[in-house]
Amino acid sequence: MKKTETKKTIRCAIYTRKSTEEGLDQEFNSLDAQRGSAENFIASQEGEGWVALPTHYDDGGFTGGNMDRPALKQMMADIDRGKIDCVVVYKVDRLSRSLLDFSRIMDEFEQKKVSFVSVTQQFNTTCSMGRLTLNILLSFAQFEREIISERTRDKIAAARRRGKWSGGMPVLGYTVPEGTSKLVVDPMEADRVRAIFDLYLERKSLLGVVAELDRRCWVAKQWTTRKGTQRGGRPFCKTSLHRLLTNVTYLGKLRYKDEIHEGEHEAIVDEDVWKKVQALMNRNGRSGGGEVKNKFGALLRGLLRCKPCDCTMIPSHSTKPNGKRYRYYVCAMAQKRGWANCPTKSVPAGEIENFVVDQIRCIGRDSDLARKVMEQAEVQSRTQIAALANEEHLLLKNLSLWQTQLGEVLRKLPAMGEDSVMLGILADLQDRIRDGEKRLTTIRIESDQLARSKVDPDSATETLAHFDDLWQSLVPREQAELIQMLIQMIEYDGEAGKISIAFHPSGIGVIEQRLLAGATE
Repeated sequence: MKKTETKKTIRCAIYTRKSTEEGLDQEFNSLDAQRGSAENFIASQEGEGWVALPTHYDDGGFTGGNMDRPALKQMMADIDRGKIDCVVVYKVDRLSRSLLDFSRIMDEFEQKKVSFVSVTQQFNTTCSMGRLTLNILLSFAQFEREIISERTRDKIAAARRRGKWSGGMPVLGYTVPEGTSKLVVDPMEADRVRAIFDLYLERKSLLGVVAELDRRCWVAKQWTTRKGTQRGGRPFCKTSLHRLLTNVTYLGKLRYKDEIHEGEHEAIVDEDVWKKVQALMNRNGRSGGGEVKNKFGALLRGLLRCKPCDCTMIPSHSTKPNGKRYRYYVCAMAQKRGWANCPTKSVPAGEIENFVVDQIRCIGRDSDLARKVMEQAEVQSRTQIAALANEEHLLLKNLSLWQTQLGEVLRKLPAMGEDSVMLGILADLQDRIRDGEKRLTTIRIESDQLARSKVDPDSATETLAHFDDLWQSLVPREQAELIQMLIQMIEYDGEAGKISIAFHPSGIGVIEQRLLAGATE
């Protein structure tokens, strides 16, 4: 007698989502409609062994721009426990609107052998054609987002070319009255701006003007957003002062990229004064706190920090009349705001570089000390992983908030027309979301790298013992690269005469690779 084959039961989880809470209090809402469609689809596959699980995975009032959703987290946890064989949604974007998050979810599904089905788009990932269709849909979703961004930027460009203010925080000297989208001169601040331009013509130095502004307790523009958030109000530095002195807004104009257009607002600074200031700045030149190029092989470039000021120390040099060059590391705060603002000021490059290299040599010669250093590095690694996890959690919350705000702006936009303030808010939100998603990717990559960078203390001790041999075999450029890989940060307190060094746990692995490469040559 022939046996009848019994179909394997496929346990189907139905996931539903709605971006806003609007209408969720109704007896039959959007989430119910989505679930009903999914249940009907599963019922049509009953002959294949499909069964709808009773658990409701419903996220009402949550954006699809991130994965910070309670029902989604519960469903992923149930997948980890082996309770789900297939996930069914009404449409692909109900699961996620982020290409990055979607790919991560799909990776999780593949690892756990969980298939994915979209009811209205008629595909599932159990076959190659379904996976191809999914990738095409995601590509078009990404394309649509980019098109919206391009249209928004085009509208902002058109508004700027017509001389209209496109939103954001106004500069010192102007305000934006509530309910309007135009720059209006603030008489008291305008007098201060004109005084700053005159000060520069008088002092002929950015640092000289910064010192005088500090003495007068003058700060940059202070602004309260519509939500009541306080922004700005910081003391001037070389960079912010240079930005003020070169801002064409004070001439009654607006800049869009490399273009300058006549604005609707009133000028604050006379054109003759403006031209004199620009000519003087061109003659004087400006570093403006920008990054100094590593022309002379500074070993500690990007690593050395001034502890009292909590800022970086930048490689610099001076050349005497006899042609001899002296290298230094200079505190960025001292460089931007004057020497009187920093107790450390500068340190000779050769002295501190030799000290750091000697400290690494000493660690290599003392096995107990090497072990302690590696234990401290491991603690630092765990601390960094925890800090990245906290940053990721906060970023996910912000992304959720920005996605909700973006949805509200997009709903209001058709009624507002080409309102420049609304367009500015839209562009700002899109920029925040794009930058936030980039940072989220970076955080996850850094976390993975830190988690994989654990080094055995015994192996690390043996490797550091050979540091001196390796160091002598390298050319200066390679020595600088090795220091960058081995050391995470160096803090220098010139006032107390103390130096502290933090190591990368993964840096030991780099030395091991170098030693192995040298042994095989």
